[in-house]
Amino acid sequence: MSTVSVNSMRTGVRRSESRATAKRSAAPIGKKDGRAAWLFLIPFGIFYLAFLLGPTLYMFVMSFFNTSAVRTGLGKFVGLKNYAEMFSRADFWDAMWHTVLFTIYTTPPLVILAFVLAVLSNRMRRGQWFYRLALFLPYILPSGTISLIWVFIFTPATGLWAWVQELLGMTPGTGILSGEHTAMIGIAIATVWWTLGFNFVLYLAGLQEIPREIYEAAAVDGATEWQQILRITIPLLGRTTGLVLLLQIIASLKIFDQVYLMTNGGPGTSTQVALQLVTGVAFTDNRTGAASAASVLVFILIMIVAGVRQLVGRISARNEA
Repeated sequence: MSTVSVNSMRTGVRRSESRATAKRSAAPIGKKDGRAAWLFLIPFGIFYLAFLLGPTLYMFVMSFFNTSAVRTGLGKFVGLKNYAEMFSRADFWDAMWHTVLFTIYTTPPLVILAFVLAVLSNRMRRGQWFYRLALFLPYILPSGTISLIWVFIFTPATGLWAWVQELLGMTPGTGILSGEHTAMIGIAIATVWWTLGFNFVLYLAGLQEIPREIYEAAAVDGATEWQQILRITIPLLGRTTGLVLLLQIIASLKIFDQVYLMTNGGPGTSTQVALQLVTGVAFTDNRTGAASAASVLVFILIMIVAGVRQLVGRISARNEA
């Protein structure tokens, strides 16, 4: 046997031994990593089961019983009676419509303005940090602070909006929050100012993932800035826009704080939303079973919206492929 063949055999044996050693050493490391991961996940899992999944399942169960907040236990089983009651109540449908109307008022500006401001901020060479801070700062404020600010702004006699009306030569009226047809618009304006920063940050993160070389190549080919936005930025931010749109619709359908603090559902019930109706049925009427049925219906609405958005996203992705 030649020296070359012997050396090649030795090399093969060494490689096989090194691979076997690597597998033996990797196996216990993988097990250790898995155990460490479970140890870190167990506290979150406990809180998830105790404060989210558990109460959600209990809500579904209560929706089939005549449960009350003033007595213990689930109460009497009533089947679908709570759901039938909600479908027959005019105030439930009014609250659902007000929720959808608020979603229509807030979703388009919160998506479009966030995109425009993110593009403008990303193209600035100086002072970019200031605009990022200024646009995101309202989002970290609590809902109580936001409500107080905008209630003061919309105060009929002394508010900032009345001063703007006088400056423009207009006669100040009773106030935006005092009119049945304008109160929801006022809440929507406050919400847009408050939550714009979150969508702005998402778009800004998406813009920073787009390689600068693409814009440089487009500029060399003679593309204007508007053409670059239309042909490059918008298509490449398609997934970000889908995420922003989905999160915004879900957040708008779950509105409660602003309405409760700014108008308490008024004037009359012109701004009463779904979750406020649920709160009233549960803690004013003490009928937690009926309130659970209303909550389940709101949950189903949110799931339908999320499912439709996912379906549209998959269809558009298939068409692009």
